[in-house]
Amino acid sequence: MSGRLERIAPGLLMLVRYRRQDFPHDLRAGLSVAAVALPVGVAYAALAGFSPVVGLYASILPLFAYALFGSSRQLVVGPDAATCALVAASVAPLAAGDAQQYMALSLTLAFLAGVLCIGASFLKLGVLADFLSRPILVGFMNGIALTIALGQLGKILGFDIVSGRIIPRALEIADRIGQTHLPTLAIGLASFALLLLVPKLLRRVPAALAVMVLAGAAVALLGLDAQGVRTVGAVPPGLPALTFPGAPWVTLQPLLADAAGIALISFTSLMLTARSFAAKNGYEIDADRDLAALGAANIAASISGGFAVSGADSRTAMSDAAGGRTQLAGLVAAVAIALVLLFLTGPLQYVPDAALGAVLVMAAFSLVNVADMRMLWHESKGEFAICVVATLGVVAVGAIDAIAFAVILAMLRFVRMVARPTCEVLGAIEGRGFHGIERHPEARTVPGLCLFRFNAPLVFFNAPYFRQEARRAVGAAGRGLRFFVIDAIPITGHDVTGRATFRELDQELLAQGVQIVIAGRETELMEWRERTGMDHLRPIKVRQFPTLADAVQALQAQL
Repeated sequence: MSGRLERIAPGLLMLVRYRRQDFPHDLRAGLSVAAVALPVGVAYAALAGFSPVVGLYASILPLFAYALFGSSRQLVVGPDAATCALVAASVAPLAAGDAQQYMALSLTLAFLAGVLCIGASFLKLGVLADFLSRPILVGFMNGIALTIALGQLGKILGFDIVSGRIIPRALEIADRIGQTHLPTLAIGLASFALLLLVPKLLRRVPAALAVMVLAGAAVALLGLDAQGVRTVGAVPPGLPALTFPGAPWVTLQPLLADAAGIALISFTSLMLTARSFAAKNGYEIDADRDLAALGAANIAASISGGFAVSGADSRTAMSDAAGGRTQLAGLVAAVAIALVLLFLTGPLQYVPDAALGAVLVMAAFSLVNVADMRMLWHESKGEFAICVVATLGVVAVGAIDAIAFAVILAMLRFVRMVARPTCEVLGAIEGRGFHGIERHPEARTVPGLCLFRFNAPLVFFNAPYFRQEARRAVGAAGRGLRFFVIDAIPITGHDVTGRATFRELDQELLAQGVQIVIAGRETELMEWRERTGMDHLRPIKVRQFPTLADAVQALQAQL
């Protein structure tokens, strides 16, 4: 029974077996998470196009859902900058300015994303976490960061920005810079200063919370709202009513496509955070389990009046730094946020939009991974170029369409790597085995033998390349070549086209007096021939050896 419960709801099993000595740590961590989640939830709600209370709704029930179904002990889910930007980009064109329609579409979008995540978990598609390569994800997040930052500058300058894309937004800001509202700008600049200073001076105080409290106090005491400084406004007290999302049928098709993109991006981001803290704290997580947990969290957000959520790296880091040991920390945070909604919503009405804009711009900067970009530049100019292309994709076509662009880019990169893998002619190095002669000048080829390595499965879209490179290696070996030895270890698989190409190459080389020899994967090939009956249908006369060393030793004796 416990094994089945652990597979379905590992967090529930944790609560059943909860240790009392962990509670003080989880209580402190949960309250710390709530202190960060409150201002972030309010700010991210504005980013996604909602009233502040919706961001708090999205920070309660999803925490319960992940705590029950997730496999990470420390991960905190909730509103996320990239996900919120994607929600706004998806829903705004369909809502056409109708606030009720906007809310209905957002709830449906979160519900669809949740259903897709749960369905994908049943299909064991947790591997999707690895689908977007690091360069593509870094580039995509850089583009999202630009989108968020430019979208919030209007709040800091005191005017609305109507343009939707990055370049039009930048041009609009430059054109309207003379309309800047100075009191609003002063609050924005002061908020930036606090966001930079508080972490250095008051390390235990969440900077975003300090900014909201101080900026709200300034507005209330100085009457800045009467001077044209825009504020959050009245926040209705109370917990959200549970409801089932409903949107016009005509919108389901575009919403489903957008939900798939949001599910992919949010799950990839969640897994990066979850894996980082799991590695730090010495435990394993289950990608398929977390895919289902993310789905449950999004459905919970949908039925409780929130919007799509993801893993929250800043709140997860806060939980870890405060000593959180189990998923109970997330439950404590959810209860604390619920209590604020019940009893402390009054002060939120004074929080200025400029302060929220500053919080979001700083959050956008946190999405820009300078360290990874520097690493890409030094290690691989090609990977760095892919990162830049992903960023330009967001700039050119927008965040939602850029998801499809990123997926296509990932597929093309994968096909390119497998279709044109590295091929090497090997030579012997005394005491070190066999290595590529181009990378190791000290490696010596064996007279009469050509040792060839093809670093990929042999399948339909790289089989012609395999034959081309094999012919080139044979030609370079000269007329004294007797044996063409293929290192089969990197060839992890083969299909009908690959095997046909291999047989054609075998016949071609035999006509030239060169015999193909396979080194490695002897057992796998033997089992495959027995399983498929190929020994009876098409006898294979190619010689095989367990290793390259065995092949070279045996063949040298025949030269």
